[in-house]
Amino acid sequence: MATTHFGYQSVDEQDKARRVRGVFDSVASRYDLMNDLMSAGLHRAWKAYTVMVANVQPGQRVLDIAGGTGDLALAFAKKVGPTGQVVHTDINEAMLRTGRDRLLDAGVILPTTVCDAEKLPFPDSHFDLVSVAFGLRNMTHKDAALREMARVLKPGGKLLVLEFSQVAKPLRKAYDVYSFSVLPRLGQLVAGDADSYRYLAESIRMHPNQQELKALMKSNGFGHVDFHNMAGGVVALHVGIKCG
Repeated sequence: MATTHFGYQSVDEQDKARRVRGVFDSVASRYDLMNDLMSAGLHRAWKAYTVMVANVQPGQRVLDIAGGTGDLALAFAKKVGPTGQVVHTDINEAMLRTGRDRLLDAGVILPTTVCDAEKLPFPDSHFDLVSVAFGLRNMTHKDAALREMARVLKPGGKLLVLEFSQVAKPLRKAYDVYSFSVLPRLGQLVAGDADSYRYLAESIRMHPNQQELKALMKSNGFGHVDFHNMAGGVVALHVGIKCG
């Protein structure tokens, strides 16, 4: 059977999705609080920058993949207005339920659906924008997921991938100490789960770096790709344009 990585472990491909689902089932209720603590609130600025780069217009259609607790979906909904549409999706039902409840509390009702990014249940050339924030690294077949994102985008449509990436060399030693010593302890203290946050740290190291992800996007349906480093490369925003 084919294998893939789950953090630093090698697991059967068929088993990875189940394990990732278990991680996010465990952390869903404390996900937003942990994001604030882990990033000192910077994740909000990273997402605000993503929304700015998206430049979504009234009436457009947006697909938010791995939308989780709904931060981006809510921001995009305000941009597209009543004539547009934002579809909020995640493979993990617990995360999606948490996000849907947050959106409802904000007075926003969006189409919300559990779906696998590698097999999107949407027609070809349907969306003006696709976004995935901190979700691509958890996907088993990133190339297949990117091809699906390209398929559902209109020609000239834009993909935004906000993801942890390779930190600048002078920061790596300190970042490793934080990731593998501080982060699991924080996860245990706040979410009662050190293992899930240890996996998250490992999954970042196994994810393609900035140039590798750019090349992967260009080989799977995106004719033009740029990336923007933030916080010294801790996070990168990749922007891909579907050509043709």
